Amino acid sequence: MKFRPCIDIHNGKVKQIVGGSIEDRENSAVENFVSEKDGKYFASLYKKDGLTGGHIIQLNAPDSEFYDATKQNAVKALGAYRNGMQIGGGIRAENAPWYIEQGASHVIVTSYVFRNGKIDYDNLKKIVSAVGKEHLVLDLSCRKKDNHYMIVTDRWQKFTEVKVTEDTLCELSEYCDEFLIHAVDVEGKVSGIEEELVKILGIWDGIPVTYAGGISCEDDIKRLEEYGKEKIDFTIGSALDLFGGKMSYETVVKKYGK
Repeated sequence: MKFRPCIDIHNGKVKQIVGGSIEDRENSAVENFVSEKDGKYFASLYKKDGLTGGHIIQLNAPDSEFYDATKQNAVKALGAYRNGMQIGGGIRAENAPWYIEQGASHVIVTSYVFRNGKIDYDNLKKIVSAVGKEHLVLDLSCRKKDNHYMIVTDRWQKFTEVKVTEDTLCELSEYCDEFLIHAVDVEGKVSGIEEELVKILGIWDGIPVTYAGGISCEDDIKRLEEYGKEKIDFTIGSALDLFGGKMSYETVVKKYGK
C-alpha cells in the first residue's frame, strides 16, 4: 500500500476539481484549486521525491477548444519524469503509442473501452495490441446507482451497464497491468472514502489497484488500509497542502511514498 501522486489538468491548468461536476458543453467544473504552476513542476517534484506510479489526467474532451493546451501541459509533465507517470484522457489505440514515446509508463483508458454502456472488446484488444498489456491501465471509475458501483465514462458523466465487482476485476485483469478507480461521488469533496467500494476492492487479490476519492485525513488512509486489506494504493488530491488542502504532502510522502 503506497501513495501515488496525481496531476489533473483542465482547460490547460493543473487543478483539483469536484469529480462529478465536469460539463463538456461549457468546459466547466467546480474547482477546489487552480495552480499557478504547470504539470512539469509537479512531475519534477514527484521525481525528486521518488514517487512512482502516479497519473496525469487530461480532463477536457478531445474536441474541446482547451484540449490542445491541456495536452501540451500534460506532455511537458511526461517529459519531466520519463517512465515515471501514467496518462489518461482521450487515449485510444491510434494515439496510445505516441504517449508512451513521450515518456508515459502506461496509458489509462475508460471511454475507449467502455462504449455504448458495455465493454468494447474489439477496442480493448486494439489498445492492448498497440502498447502491450504491460503499458495499459484500465480506469474503472464509478458512481453508485441502484446499490451498485457502475463504471462511468466521458469524464465521469455517463453511466455504463458494467458493475465494479470481483468478477469484473478478474475478467479485465487479463488485458491490463493495473486498475485505477476514482470513487466519483466523493472525488474532490474531501469528505471521506467510499467505504463500500473499498471493501469490494479489498476482496480482489490480483493486479495492482489505485483508489482515488474523498481522502481527507490520515484516519481515512487507515480506513482504506483496513478495508482494503493493505493491498490498495491511493491518491490524494484536494486534501493535500500541495493543492490548497490541510494534509501535509511531505508527511504523506514520508509515511507512504515508497
